[in-house]
Amino acid sequence: MIDNKKVLFSGMQATGNLTLGNYLGALKNWVTLCDEYECFYSVVDLHSITVRQDPAELRKRARNLLTLYIAAGLDPEKNCLYYQSHVSGHCELSWILNCFTYMGELNRMTQFKDKAAKHADNINAGLFTYPVLMAADILLYQADVVPVGKDQLQHLEITRDIAQRFNAIYGDVFTIPEPYIGKSGAKIMSLQEPTKKMSKSDENPNASIYLMDDPDTIMRKFKRAVTDSEGCVRYHESQPGISNLMDIYGACTGKTYAEIEKEFEGKGYGDFKAAVGESVVDVLKPLQDRFADLSKNKDYIDSVIKNNAEKANYFATKTLRKVQKKVGFPERIR
Repeated sequence: MIDNKKVLFSGMQATGNLTLGNYLGALKNWVTLCDEYECFYSVVDLHSITVRQDPAELRKRARNLLTLYIAAGLDPEKNCLYYQSHVSGHCELSWILNCFTYMGELNRMTQFKDKAAKHADNINAGLFTYPVLMAADILLYQADVVPVGKDQLQHLEITRDIAQRFNAIYGDVFTIPEPYIGKSGAKIMSLQEPTKKMSKSDENPNASIYLMDDPDTIMRKFKRAVTDSEGCVRYHESQPGISNLMDIYGACTGKTYAEIEKEFEGKGYGDFKAAVGESVVDVLKPLQDRFADLSKNKDYIDSVIKNNAEKANYFATKTLRKVQKKVGFPERIR
């Protein structure tokens, strides 16, 4: 609790390019939360290096992601937008929490199994202990709530287990985080495999709309989007392709499924795909323009990075010193 507000923590990895799914499913909804919560939004670059990264590219993507946070409407005066790597408390707390986490718990993490299968040549210890660093991310700020999708729910559960285990030994040290249950963002699926979530790591460039795609690219990708054989615009599980496009169109225009079905009654898929593409172009243009303007203002972005890192470090240090004292580390001489 900070200034009588509950604390919310979330973050995105500084790898790949953010997709329309990242924006409509998460980022767009983050903007409204600062009135209700004290929000910490991290660029989680420490998590990114479980897979080998080009150093210059990682720095560039991290800066672009933080700039995108602001371009999407996150006010750095009202929200704490910072690089995970600029707050050493993440790593320090992660080591301590490693000593309160069991191998069997980490062995059960399905995301480790999935990533290990994809990167069989680099199954490193960081990939295995990834959930402990995530627990440190959350517990460091005494987060009350964490927005998580189904793929991360298991990580929040182990975070709760670790925190409860630590509290049982040392008293009321950590806030036990709950999953954030609020207005759910649209779940956007792949344009080429509509039963699979849109992903920034998809090898098929036509499967995802990236936030920096130009209008021509966006329209071309929607023209190639997988549809169905029924030939009508109708929301139904038997039509995952069309249903996905309806989700996108609805998220961009605010229209209901019934309104969309009525609007395109008697029209072909070509008309519908074009309309969906145009709605996405309209939604992304202000964000792209704002991103371009912010990217030119180096001094401003640098000041956000510096000031928000100081704010994050202040709150992180309060928790870290408390934890260090509880486990018996010598106090620092001031």
